[in-house]
Amino acid sequence: MSFKAAAIQMCSGVDPVKNAADMARLVRDAASQGAIYVQTPEMTGAVQKDRPGLRAVLRDEPNDIIVKTASELAKELGIHLHIGSTAIALDDGKIANRGFLFGPDGKLINRYDKIHMFDVDLDNGESWRESAVYRPGSEARIASLPFAQLGFSICYDVRFPQLFRAQAVAGAEVMTVPAAFTKQTGEAHWEILLRARAIENGMFVIAAAQAGKHEDGRETFGHSMIIDPWGKVLASAGGTGEAVVIAEIDTAAVKSAHDKIPNLKNAREFSLEKIATPAAGGVAA
Repeated sequence: MSFKAAAIQMCSGVDPVKNAADMARLVRDAASQGAIYVQTPEMTGAVQKDRPGLRAVLRDEPNDIIVKTASELAKELGIHLHIGSTAIALDDGKIANRGFLFGPDGKLINRYDKIHMFDVDLDNGESWRESAVYRPGSEARIASLPFAQLGFSICYDVRFPQLFRAQAVAGAEVMTVPAAFTKQTGEAHWEILLRARAIENGMFVIAAAQAGKHEDGRETFGHSMIIDPWGKVLASAGGTGEAVVIAEIDTAAVKSAHDKIPNLKNAREFSLEKIATPAAGGVAA
């Protein structure tokens, strides 16, 4: 089936109310161009590296303004609206980096918590420890929509190909990668990783990103894009500011890619053995 999909590029600030209004404006733009599936970036509700500042604006899921606004928008516009993620307060004091998919009736179809925590130290001095604040998810899910089998990931998850492969084997035709990639890692790896995940699994990849310099001082890479199962970039945005990226998705291309290169069927189980290097003058056992 063919359908029009949109990736919304944002530069979210620290105020969830303003971010919700910006999101609504951009989603309406996408829907006016015919998109029936619309995806927003990771941390749509607030990009805020100051932890006390973030906690001050956090709400639980029933009271979160992004969740409420998204449900209303999906129903108003008659679309599937995917909030790539937003920060949700949990009962144990931790935070969920949680994505939401709403149907055209405004009802929640799926929620997904980011599985892999971004705990890294970069060359430019940036250091991130998501695990200190966020509770990781543990469950991958596929949503069976009228127009596609939709798989889920968030940002850093893209570096874990086993997550994508598991969903591809289970029938996912479109993988989603909402993100807030840092400028340094984005310049080096963003497009390469997205295209690799599309090619190796023969699936579409839709990746809505945060872009530009944010109120909290961080800088994100942007370049939201939609990629086909052969690795072709169908549409993309620049590295700064808002954008609405739209492309036609024909799920028949997934079967075509799998027919040409059936690597999902050709995969084999194997064992792994580490061979010790013999000491000088010795003989390996």
